[in-house]
Amino acid sequence: MFVGLTVRNILLIDRLDLQLGQGLCALTGETGAGKSIILGSLGLATGARADSTLVRSGQDQGVVTAEFEAPSDHPARIIMRDQGLEEDGQDHAGNLLLRRVLTADGRSRAFVNDQPVSIGLLRSIGECLIEYHGQHDDRGLLNAVGHRSLLDQFGGHGDLIATVAKCFDALQTSTSARLNAEQEAENARADEAYVRHVLAELDELDPQSGEEETLATDRSFLQHGSKLADEFSSVLSSVRGEEGADALLRSALRRLQRVLERVEGGETRFADLLATLERASIEAMEAVAALDVAAQSIEHDPARLERTEERLFALRAAARKHQCNVEELVHLRQSLGERLKLIDGGEERIADLVVAEKKAEKKFSAGAARLGKARSKAAVRLDKAVNGELSSLKLGKAKFHTSVAEVSSENWSSAGTDRVEFQVSTNPGAPLGSLSRIASGGELSRLLLALKVVLAGEGEAASLVFDEIDRGIGGAVADAVGERLARLARQTQVLVVTHSPQVAAQANHHWRINKDGIEADDTGVDGGGVFTRIERLDSDARREEIARMLSGAIITDEARAAADRLLDNDANVA
Repeated sequence: MFVGLTVRNILLIDRLDLQLGQGLCALTGETGAGKSIILGSLGLATGARADSTLVRSGQDQGVVTAEFEAPSDHPARIIMRDQGLEEDGQDHAGNLLLRRVLTADGRSRAFVNDQPVSIGLLRSIGECLIEYHGQHDDRGLLNAVGHRSLLDQFGGHGDLIATVAKCFDALQTSTSARLNAEQEAENARADEAYVRHVLAELDELDPQSGEEETLATDRSFLQHGSKLADEFSSVLSSVRGEEGADALLRSALRRLQRVLERVEGGETRFADLLATLERASIEAMEAVAALDVAAQSIEHDPARLERTEERLFALRAAARKHQCNVEELVHLRQSLGERLKLIDGGEERIADLVVAEKKAEKKFSAGAARLGKARSKAAVRLDKAVNGELSSLKLGKAKFHTSVAEVSSENWSSAGTDRVEFQVSTNPGAPLGSLSRIASGGELSRLLLALKVVLAGEGEAASLVFDEIDRGIGGAVADAVGERLARLARQTQVLVVTHSPQVAAQANHHWRINKDGIEADDTGVDGGGVFTRIERLDSDARREEIARMLSGAIITDEARAAADRLLDNDANVA
């Protein structure tokens, strides 16, 4: 809900504080008093365009602040959390403050809850909080972008939309898979000759995992085979034979055993020593045997060395050619094999993906068609309801129509295949056109009022502002406008700028806009300045204001009596 507006140094306003209430709020006053400045200030606070001429003459800057009540799940709060201006779970008891600062040199700054934001973000948040309807409005119901959503809410198409959105996501996934496969196949075909050539070379080379390390080890042993054989033979000669280590250990063991046999208890006392010498003798014999086996395994084969080196050098040359290491040649071979399979089997795979995509498209089209039929039926009901409101609003010659047209496939979306636009014809036989181009001024405002009354309760409950909705009407038509505004205000807060006493009498809250001060005289001399003031009216002041609106500058008793009748009939609370 729109709670209040604070204005400082904007055009005729030096200082203004407006606190609003629920229901229907009316702003009245003589022409030129500054009602449009107040609405313009509200527009500034919610992201409208601005320039330095709006700053009051002689002042350095102008400031406008709009205050709104918004629960934690309000779209404005969601936008703020998405932009990092609020955190999930924090206390949202405080109101939202949208502030705009204009300087005399043309600069403009925007703030939300005293945090600096861009003008675009301020506008996005403002659009969620308040909806302005006037002759220069380009948002809200005049923007065809939101018409489809409003029609769906009116028709209760939530389940159908969810189904269509799910089918659209599946279609996008299928289309993406098909396009990716086609791109991969195209890229593979472009390199087909190269792939086949390299793969043939690698197949012939047949690199194996770990082969380079094995070949390098074999090469090193083959290169040093002769020297290793000589060394092993020399070592064997040292440890083998009568003077070898194993023979000396066996001899020493036998001598000790013979000596200790002649000493009572000698073998028992030195049993550990005898066991140690016995193990050493055995291990020496095993070492000699192992040396013998190792010496016999030493190979010195120049032919095998040559073959090993040729294989190793061939692998390393291939790795340099393909700018990788030898081990990666195995993975390169596998990768090229997969690419060749893609080339050879790509058409079949793509054909399968095309079939899957067509199935997804058929399912989406069927769901979108059901949604389209539901929209067409809802459009008929909406047109009937809106057209039923027009006669009472002095728009009996106008015709409202909801256009539901199928769009081309490139414009399909998760919302289906339909484009929805609210259209109007203001005269019999005249072609239908968009609301903003066909209607204008008060006529447009009344059209939007009729539509809003029918759509009451649909969509987000933003506060509504109507400007010049009573232009060119009076009597029973003005009564009808007031009655519909009051009806709409039972659903959401409505602020109306009006010259109609019938409309003002319907309001729950009433303010009068005055222009105080002395204007410049014919010589151009300023008599002290002109200021716009706003006054909340109590019951007596409200009676006088409505009487003024009925009779003009001179308020008569008859006008006061007529004002009493309007107020009594509507039984509104000031």
